Amino acid sequence: MSERFRVGERRRLVVASFLMLFTELALIRWVSAYQVHVAYFTNFVLLASFLGIGVGFLRAGRGRDLSRWAPAILAALVLGVFVLRVVKTNGSDALRTVFDLPALPSWVMLPLLFLGSVAAMATIAEGVARLFERFEPLEAYRLDITGSLAGIVVFSLMSFFGLGPLAWGLVIAVLFIALTPREDRMRLVWCGAVVFVFALGSLAPHDTWSPYYRVTVQPADAAGRIGVVVNSLPHQSMMPLAQIQEEFYTRPYTHLQQTPQDVLIVGAGNGNDVALALSRDVGHIDAVEIDPVIQAAGRDRHPAHPYQDPRVSPHIDDGRAYLERTDQTYDLILFALPDSLTLVSGQGSLRLESYLFTREAMETVRDHLNPGGAFAMYNYYRDDVFERYANTMSEVFGHDPCFDAVDQTLGPRQQAVLTVGVEATDIDCETTFRSAVDAPEPSTDDHPFPYVPDRSIPNFYLWWLGAILLASVVIVRLASGAPLGQMRPYVDLFFMGAAFLLLETKSVVQFALLFGTTWFVNSLVFAGILLAVLAAIEVARRAKLPRPIVMYGALLACLAVAWLIPPASLLSLSTVPRFFASVLVAFAPVFVANLIFADRFRDVGASTIAFGANLLGAMLGGVLEYLAIVTGYRALLFGVAILYGLAYLTGRGHLGSREPSAPEARVGADVP
Repeated sequence: MSERFRVGERRRLVVASFLMLFTELALIRWVSAYQVHVAYFTNFVLLASFLGIGVGFLRAGRGRDLSRWAPAILAALVLGVFVLRVVKTNGSDALRTVFDLPALPSWVMLPLLFLGSVAAMATIAEGVARLFERFEPLEAYRLDITGSLAGIVVFSLMSFFGLGPLAWGLVIAVLFIALTPREDRMRLVWCGAVVFVFALGSLAPHDTWSPYYRVTVQPADAAGRIGVVVNSLPHQSMMPLAQIQEEFYTRPYTHLQQTPQDVLIVGAGNGNDVALALSRDVGHIDAVEIDPVIQAAGRDRHPAHPYQDPRVSPHIDDGRAYLERTDQTYDLILFALPDSLTLVSGQGSLRLESYLFTREAMETVRDHLNPGGAFAMYNYYRDDVFERYANTMSEVFGHDPCFDAVDQTLGPRQQAVLTVGVEATDIDCETTFRSAVDAPEPSTDDHPFPYVPDRSIPNFYLWWLGAILLASVVIVRLASGAPLGQMRPYVDLFFMGAAFLLLETKSVVQFALLFGTTWFVNSLVFAGILLAVLAAIEVARRAKLPRPIVMYGALLACLAVAWLIPPASLLSLSTVPRFFASVLVAFAPVFVANLIFADRFRDVGASTIAFGANLLGAMLGGVLEYLAIVTGYRALLFGVAILYGLAYLTGRGHLGSREPSAPEARVGADVP
């Protein structure tokens, strides 16, 4: 095989891996934007992607090549999600779809989404796998990670510049075309179809795509209210000032003994709370909002134009991260309806605002209040959530908060306000909230699940995760065209995949706590993980590694250090030292784990089957993420250690008689 051809094949594998990762990210955003059934189950598509990619790798070289149908299947999936999209209107719990027809129930829609995502990703992955098997395993893995890193970087840049589905479709189509033989004209037609169906998401006149949502800003109604809908769910309304003054936004101010001069509003959104504070003659407002599109809509469209006032300093940031970074103190801090309606990057059940409602977060709020200051929060609360928040405020401030029950006619959710002063005498209050004896315990930075009633996995997740695992066994057997026993020699790689996914999840949530749950932080973390993987591969290719037992011992030591240094303990450090300390603690086990994987993977007999087994293990790890709801995230490190222990035990037959590995001479100097 000529050197020129090899370089071309390398580029094709990088491009194919880029396409695979980029498409996965686009599907996660697209499905969550149009299907409310996955609003709080966004790793549903992630799990389907892992299964599909694993199946694609297991199919490589077995039977008919289905990768040529990837654009057609992807176009059909994207169109189906769009046509069957769910529309939820204000004042109604009924879910409707196009032409005002009843939406498909979750027990129908979720299997369709799952199978469609598996099929799309499997056909794309089969194309990657057929290129993958042409190289030595470690070289193929290096090229795959390089392409995946490029996919994350490009998708992140597109999010930064606010580019939506049309741009995603163009990138995907260009990548498909780059991989399509000239004679395959039908595939080129389907590439055009991919662009067309993604473009449908960019043509709606009132839709804008933020890094978190599909944001729909509706025309003003007869009363002057402008609705803001995110991912098909009513989220906010911009209101004229006179209407705002009739709402529960005013309740915290009725308890204050003097006009606050410095105010912090977390969850400032479109600006209703900011407009009201300005009408109260406050001196200065720091308005923190995580979504730039929603804040921009308020700046441009709000009837009261609150963001135009020179007394307002807007901040596009995570509220908890802002509190941890600022030295400013305030007379009043408001948590103004911070309800994200989405999860962090598909990781378990961590929502964008989860770290805002922990006991440690409220302690930070207390520390940022001036003497005589007050803290207030309001929302549409479920009873157990309301009890938890009130109990947390009582524990942190040492006295019960003031309670305003505004609207108790909203079914399971009640509109209410909680206000508490630094001292009990700092506010005027007629009714205080008395926590029940069995009130839910406060959520913590290690267990940031304020919406989960207790330390148990909700039945919804249990049923669907069980169904996914069962379906996965059937799909792998039927779709791969080979018995499950073909993966038996690589069961250690399966356990490595599950362990690494848990380790990745732990890194994501750790950085979310330390630097904010913003899309930018998440993108940096995923890119950093891939860079650590790539670095481990390069070390494995060029350096002599110690025996596997030594490397497993080093990994165990790294996990022990990560356990002994809880992420919350790093919050006391300033930003730069915190960054370097967190990178060292989080990425050291990632690096060592991938040294172990690379050392094992270099000698596999069937690279695509081995890599497929590893990816299916990652899917299991995605299911095991939900154990954090029971144990907390720190305890996931025990799961990581157990899974790597199983990898060592099941892989001893491959490791026991080996000499320390040498550099990979054949491909080491042949880098494109």
